[in-house]
Amino acid sequence: QVQLQESGPGLVKPSQTLSLTCIVSRTSLTTRYYYWSCIRKPPGKGLAWFGHIAYNGNPNYSPSLRSRTSTSRDTTKNQFTLQLSSVTPEDTGVYYCARDDPVDLQYDYWGQGTQVTVSS
Repeated sequence: QVQLQESGPGLVKPSQTLSLTCIVSRTSLTTRYYYWSCIRKPPGKGLAWFGHIAYNGNPNYSPSLRSRTSTSRDTTKNQFTLQLSSVTPEDTGVYYCARDDPVDLQYDYWGQGTQVTVSS
């Protein structure tokens, strides 16, 4: 089955950039018509989607984070990266990668998640 594995920095200082890389296996990032999402869970709060990159490479971001977010992908390595700049302690949380199935309207595969803490 499809597998996703997150790779994150663990600890980031305020004002720095957080890079979250998701390695995908047993399927291709370019398979129609899936979206590859990044979702986070701050402490004591619910899950929050903050961006995705589509099968064709088009990105989309949460409006509240758009000014700080960018994405890229490497189809030869079958991985994508989401970057969040100018982080603050409010960006602390568990970060997940997930595949978004636009037909079933659900996230059908998830990574295990990686803890990211923003602290000086």
